[in-house]
Amino acid sequence: MDRAQPPYLPLMEDNKGLSSPSQPPRIELVVDVSMIVTSCDQQGIIERLIPSILTRFHAGYFRISLSLCSQALLWKTLGEPSYDTHAIRRFLHVLPFAAFVLLWSLALFILSSLSLIYILRCLFHFEKVKAEFLHDVGVNYLFAPWISWLLLLQSSPFNGPKTLYYTLLWGVFIVPIVVLDVKIYGQWFIKGRANPACQLSVIGNLVGAWV
Repeated sequence: MDRAQPPYLPLMEDNKGLSSPSQPPRIELVVDVSMIVTSCDQQGIIERLIPSILTRFHAGYFRISLSLCSQALLWKTLGEPSYDTHAIRRFLHVLPFAAFVLLWSLALFILSSLSLIYILRCLFHFEKVKAEFLHDVGVNYLFAPWISWLLLLQSSPFNGPKTLYYTLLWGVFIVPIVVLDVKIYGQWFIKGRANPACQLSVIGNLVGAWV
């Protein structure tokens, strides 16, 4: 008669190759090498990102600075002494002057950044800038940066309207508006083309005359 096999032997065979209870379990770490970004990869990403930004950037983005500079001028105008007792004027008089300087500085930073990007676009993608200048509608948005600079100049908390620097900066910013006026109105007289963005040229002339 055969002896019965002990019940614990199959259990020992199933556990063959496993670590003993005295040894800690082994943990395997799998590292995906494709997800590691080296310094060379980062430089390549930056080199691809900058041309992409310069290619897609256009003068229409200056609407951001146009709104900020308009808000700065509005704040300065409403904050000036007046006999008007409107609640908004009283509220702006309560706010510290540093808040207005902060808003003006933010508008200056945004406008300077956009101008720098557009200058780089002119240097590296001049054919796109030329196409924008020759476009019937796109050329009107070229007024936006110069209008923004004029609004920022007028709302400046540092230079008065009768100083030499104020006059020189006004002359620098008004010349491109005159050049764009000659181009747009000459195009209207010669080709007879109107476009829905022509109000920007009118606004540029009004701001230049007001400043």
